[in-house]
Amino acid sequence: MRILIDTNVILDFVLARQPFYPEADEIFFHLKNQKFDGYISPITPINVFYVTRKEKDTDTAFIAVEELLNLSEVAISGRQVLQDALSLGFSDYEDAVQCSAAIAENLDGIVTRNTKDFNNSPIKVFTPGEFLESLEAEGKT
Repeated sequence: MRILIDTNVILDFVLARQPFYPEADEIFFHLKNQKFDGYISPITPINVFYVTRKEKDTDTAFIAVEELLNLSEVAISGRQVLQDALSLGFSDYEDAVQCSAAIAENLDGIVTRNTKDFNNSPIKVFTPGEFLESLEAEGKT
């Protein structure tokens, strides 16, 4: 399965944000064990660095981005992905860009805590719990 991981799930893991950390930790456990192919939007490392630096420190932010880039693929981007995002009808352009990148990569879905922000997504959207259940159903856990 090829899945785009939304920035909020990544930050839940990196910052150990409760009560969301346990599911994010389990997702990253399965990613590290290659139970699925994880993708991120090109804007995700920038957002992870910015938020982690503010909440922790610069060294932690650099380590988080490096580990993220080692574990995941970066979905394609470019003018077309950014333009296509405008036509998705999302209220948040950042979410639209993530969705558009997932579509351009022909991914199987997106895992996010904010499923309501992805109501207009033409591809499957999972909560972290739903995604973990789908891995279990496929015998990947």
